[in-house]
Amino acid sequence: MSGSSTMALAKITQVSGTAVHVPGSDIDTDRIIPARFMKCVTFDGLGEFAFYDVRFDKDGKPTGHPLDDPRFKGASILLSGTNFGCGSSREHAPQALYRFGFRAVIAQSFAEIFFGNCTTLGIPCVIASAEDIAKLAAAVEVNPAIQVTVDVENNRVVFGDDSFSVKIASTAHEALTSGKWDPIAELLESKEAIHGRMSAMGWV
Repeated sequence: MSGSSTMALAKITQVSGTAVHVPGSDIDTDRIIPARFMKCVTFDGLGEFAFYDVRFDKDGKPTGHPLDDPRFKGASILLSGTNFGCGSSREHAPQALYRFGFRAVIAQSFAEIFFGNCTTLGIPCVIASAEDIAKLAAAVEVNPAIQVTVDVENNRVVFGDDSFSVKIASTAHEALTSGKWDPIAELLESKEAIHGRMSAMGWV
């Protein structure tokens, strides 16, 4: 962290951990967090309901979804396909992923609003080719404990002795690596300056 304020946000330059592959294109926000679980007052309990309708059948029995595979327990990096997070703009989807334990997402492409909501939570969403995602998914399948690093600062993903380049929007890259990814926290951090400016203009 940097800056004089104790509220300064962490600079997110890289995320490391194990990974899990949830294949598929057009995985929408309703699949990530079904609408009936959005009646909560806070986001705290959303993690357990992430991907609920594909993880469990109508009788509540596990379907064998990758997120429930013991080999991938504790994974903090999610791999997926194209147009990840499409559908409604609900903030609950990235909140559910965050509370499930994910700290980065690697996919072929992202829905724009979902991407923005993830960035304000400090979750880097990086774009990789189908070939590179398949290569990483195969490595994770062989060795679920392999450490994967999303190097946000240098636009790369590193795993074992291998790596590949990824893309991230320049605005998100700057926000994450400079520790300015949460606009609300930034406002709170600047409240004295804002109050001083308002006083000078006779607004308070």
